[in-house]
Amino acid sequence: MERQIKLIWDFRGPQSLPTAKHHEIHLKDFILAENLTDWDITGFEQITEMHSIAFWVVPESQILKYRDILKPNRAVVYTSPEI
Repeated sequence: MERQIKLIWDFRGPQSLPTAKHHEIHLKDFILAENLTDWDITGFEQITEMHSIAFWVVPESQILKYRDILKPNRAVVYTSPEI
């Protein structure tokens, strides 16, 4: 099975959380516009009071394409959360 990669956009400052939430809306809009509904794992997280992230999980084979289009700050291997 192909590895999943979490593309991450970092936001810093007092408005980092609302900005990350808003960025996730744009990621979801992009997924719908590009008909990529099989890759719909998105989200946002507050890391600290002044640092939040938005993310989108894509197959490893697609990293270069979406990195170049969407310009994330970084990426990590995604492991699905335990239930």
